[in-house]
Parts: sequence; C-alpha cells; structure tokens
Amino acid sequence: MSTAKAILIAGATASGKSALALALAEALGGTIINADAMQVYRDLRIVTARPTPAEEAGVPHLLYGHVDAAENYSAGRWCVDASAALGEVERAERLSILVGGTGLYFKALTRGLAAVPPIPSQIRSAVREQLKREGIAALYAELSARDCVTARRVMPADRSRITRALEVVLATGRSLTDWHTQGMKPAIDPQLAVKVFLDLDRAELYDRIDRRFDAMLASGALEEVRALADRGLDSALPAMKAHGVPWLIRHLKGEIDLAAAADAAKRDTRRYTKRQATWFRHQLPDWTWIAPETALGEIRRALSR
Repeated sequence: MSTAKAILIAGATASGKSALALALAEALGGTIINADAMQVYRDLRIVTARPTPAEEAGVPHLLYGHVDAAENYSAGRWCVDASAALGEVERAERLSILVGGTGLYFKALTRGLAAVPPIPSQIRSAVREQLKREGIAALYAELSARDCVTARRVMPADRSRITRALEVVLATGRSLTDWHTQGMKPAIDPQLAVKVFLDLDRAELYDRIDRRFDAMLASGALEEVRALADRGLDSALPAMKAHGVPWLIRHLKGEIDLAAAADAAKRDTRRYTKRQATWFRHQLPDWTWIAPETALGEIRRALSR
C-alpha cells in the first residue's frame, strides 16, 4: 500500500495539469489544492484558466479565487493557506492533489520558505512610488547600498525581485538573504509525495497556448479584464501582470488592436513556458517528468507501490 500523502502536479501553462488533477481526484477521492499564483485571484477566472464552476462542483477545490486582485499575495501567505488546506483535506480523509505552474510554491511546500514578516503598506506604497518616479535603476542602486549581497543575486532590471528585496530591508532592517536562513518548515515531506512535471512536445504546447487564448477571448476574457482595469489598481500588482492582462488593457486603452494584443499575449506565454521548464529542471531536479497522456497511469502505479 502506498505511503504517499499527496500528489504534486506541475507543468507548463496549457500542458493539461488541471484535467489530470480532476481525473485523479474523481478516481481516488481527492481534493484539489491550487498551486498557481494567478489562479488565487477571484477577479480572473477566465484569463487564468481557473477550473470552471462545474468542475469545482464535481470535486472539492481549495485556494481558487480566494484573494482580491488589490492584494499582493505572496508565497509566504500561500504556504500558510496551503498548510491549512492540507490539514482540512487530511481531516476529511481525502487525498491532497496540489496542481499549478508556480515553481516557488512547490519549492516552498517541500523545502520551506523564509518567514519574512508582512511588509507595512506605507513602505510598499513608498517603494512603488519611487519606482514610478525614478525607475528601476534607482531602486537597484539603493538596494545595492542597503543590501549588497541580495543585489548581487538579482538581475539589475528584475523589477519584482528588486522591489521585494528593497521592501524587506526597509521594513525589517535585515537582508532578504539573511531571512532565507530562517523560515517556515516544509508542509509536505517530499519523500511522501508523488511529484510530477507534465512534459509536452514544444510545438504541441505552443499550439495549445494559442488555441486556449483564443478560447478565453471567446468566453469573455476581454470583459473580465475590462472589469479589472476599471478598478484602477496599481499596475505593479501581481494580478495586473497575469498572462494577457497587460496586453488586453493596452487594447482597451486604444493603443493596439485586439489581434495584436492576442498575438503578444500568446508570445509572452510561450516564452514564459521556456523559463518555467528551465526553473523546474534546476530548482526541483527530483521531480519526474512525464508525458500528459501517460501521466494518469504512471501516477496511479506510483501510488500503488
């Protein structure tokens, strides 16, 4: 009998992760827990390809659409939420099936994460305003002066990491690198989980990405993004940078036509999948890469061992 406590399913955007998770949940009495950084936002069901209401009604789903787009949801918060979700699933005597494309979530889940305290909103706002006013080069220079160790570990144009590291050192007086020496313990023992990355032929994956974005538009993605844009949120928020959102907002502003916006969104998504695959290969080398069409059988065999 298997001792596996959870199934972890990762893979590139549009590789079939959600369909596999649903099939496993139906077959094994599982509960699906979201491990995708964009599918947490309730404002973006269509453009992030969240499970449909019918799919969510078919088997239990947790951590989908539970965060407002105005929030800057972090990996640390996800770890706390995911730990609670895992406990809920265990109490219900069901199998946890975690699925998503956010590598940092899976790494934190199985290896732990630095327990950085919440950043005060006034510091976050001040850093964002400085970014708008002075640009990323100025923020990188300030980070280099305050936290040279972390600055050397990030690219000088990496807006997200530079902003985060500067917020941390301003709020806590400690380097983000220092925080990485202490933190949250892993919520799952990686030895007690089946861990797979869905590996798809690149040409087929690109075709799926293109077709899925067209389907999103046909299902109301533009209207969904219009509603988000109408909220007037900070463009630096994670939800505002979900695949396709910036380009569709540019279309809504009259800057580009819809075809150009769609083409650019598809191109960005294709490029992102390359980075996803590279990240997983280097950061989580103990995961098994399998083809989507054989994944269901291989996972069930792994569970039976």
